[in-house]
Amino acid sequence: MKRRQFVLHTTLGAAAGAAAALPLGVSAQAAAPVKVGLILSMTGPFASTGKQIEAGARLYQAEHGDTVAGRKVELLVRDDASTPDQSRRIAQEFVVNDKVAVMGGFVLTPLALAVGPVATQSRTPTIVMSAGTSSVIDASPYFIRCSFTLPQNTIGVAEWAPKNGIRSVVTLVSDYGPGIDAETAFRDRFTLNGGTVKELLRVPVRNPDFAPFLQRVRDAQPDAVFVFLPAGVGTTFMKQFVERGLDKAGIRLIATGDVTEDDILNDMGDVALGVVTSHHYSAAHPSTANQKFVAAFKKANAGKRPNYMAVAGYDGMRILYTALQRTKGQTGDALLEAMKGQTFESPRGPVLIDAQTRDIVQNVYIRRVARQDGELHNVEFEVLKSVKDPGRRK
Repeated sequence: MKRRQFVLHTTLGAAAGAAAALPLGVSAQAAAPVKVGLILSMTGPFASTGKQIEAGARLYQAEHGDTVAGRKVELLVRDDASTPDQSRRIAQEFVVNDKVAVMGGFVLTPLALAVGPVATQSRTPTIVMSAGTSSVIDASPYFIRCSFTLPQNTIGVAEWAPKNGIRSVVTLVSDYGPGIDAETAFRDRFTLNGGTVKELLRVPVRNPDFAPFLQRVRDAQPDAVFVFLPAGVGTTFMKQFVERGLDKAGIRLIATGDVTEDDILNDMGDVALGVVTSHHYSAAHPSTANQKFVAAFKKANAGKRPNYMAVAGYDGMRILYTALQRTKGQTGDALLEAMKGQTFESPRGPVLIDAQTRDIVQNVYIRRVARQDGELHNVEFEVLKSVKDPGRRK
């Protein structure tokens, strides 16, 4: 090993061993704060996503206090600038220098994958709050996912489309793990139901120019284009969709809910009306729990509407608080075990953290963009209940 790697390995191993050796109920542990290190993209093209996750996490803490089982919970937030190397470095610093008991966040899949080995080596329970590639959960046995997977969110619209006059499709996805997951899930389910995929298009994740890809869609003349894009770039896509005249060419737009995410939907304008998506959360979800959540989020964030990332941050803190209550403040492996198998009513609907897979089981909704009370919303009209990740190979 290089000297730096050896020092890190030794330090992480010692920290993990010391934590495991602490007896239950020792006064030192009871008095020490539980530090939670959130690794989020707070600058750059995905900054809106990181800020939504942080806002959701802080809202839960504001509502439920900062002390659980006699231990103060401290949130530490660091910006990874959407760079895997920086995510890994922050995780190492969190574990070695800050002595965090829990990590969380990860706007993009590569960022979570970069942290996986650190979580495993330091035996740090880590809550994945975005990062929707199916395989992310296998990057560390210390990962718990409270967000979603792309196959989970894709199958709804892939089932809906052929039943509603869409027989041919071109897929257009961002060229990285979640996009490939969405492409595969849509193609497999859509063709199984008798549809035809004319072409598979992949767009660069960073600084994407959709125009040439949209021209290829128009030239192919499908009934619809299926789209997955990471959070935060849907407005740019919609603008270029209109500029290329796909709306006037009669090509329908179907997508995962990342494209019409709640916090930017109003900025898209009337071109978004009628777009059908499948997703696990809408700010218009009609439950009492969600209405309270949306109202509280807006009050705490200058009227800003929450999106599905805010819900992930909120639910991630709920999972942590519940686990701390169950362990009476103990962290480490006991905390990880207490996170597994949790069931609760989220603003998105009923949620289960599967004890075997450590992955989320949740409802997936078919939604249509419509105007309600003068604003654009993703209005749910069908539901697939208790959907597990269909993309898992295990």
